[in-house]
Amino acid sequence: MSAPRGLLLDFGSVISVSLFERHRETEAALGLKAGRLGWLGPIAPETDALWQAMQREELTEREYWARRAEELGSSVGESGWDVKTMMLRVRQTDPAAVVRPEMRQLIGAARARGVRLGILSNDLELFYGAEFLGRMAVIEHFDTVVDATHTGVLKPDARAYALAAERMRLAADDILFVDDQFRNIAGAVRAGMQTQQFELRDIAGSLAAIRARLRLAIP
Repeated sequence: MSAPRGLLLDFGSVISVSLFERHRETEAALGLKAGRLGWLGPIAPETDALWQAMQREELTEREYWARRAEELGSSVGESGWDVKTMMLRVRQTDPAAVVRPEMRQLIGAARARGVRLGILSNDLELFYGAEFLGRMAVIEHFDTVVDATHTGVLKPDARAYALAAERMRLAADDILFVDDQFRNIAGAVRAGMQTQQFELRDIAGSLAAIRARLRLAIP
């Protein structure tokens, strides 16, 4: 298989550090007892019945996070939390702190090699807000951002991948798509893209695999 000419990344959990990884920090920030947050999504699906239901497509990703936002708000005695409120309360106010340093490095290396870069997200602006994203320097490296906040087309709908390929001006089979969710990877396979699942249980291995697929040096 030839080296991809384009790299299409999910944002949440791939470019950004996931909320699942930040539970202890979240507990400290919200004044919760250590260990209170036990749902671990893709890290340990057996701990997270709601995540499993989402994978079975019994609810959408937006519904999953809306439920988690409500739960977190309730845990600190507040009602009416939506996802954006949750993100503002637990993800700091510095956009640079959201991004994985190793992924920022990988994105820069790919850009330097002439790889076309895209983001394909279901909820980027919906979750973070336009002002926060406007201060996130890493996004400036990307040729296109396809965000279902604006398109209304959610992964794993085939139209989402087709739109990303069109905006990247590449054939689908020239693009390596990276996502942490298997159902979104399966959608990309059906769309004809090369794929690499981002495994939160082996982040270093996932980053190394992406570099190897793009023929980038392993730091």
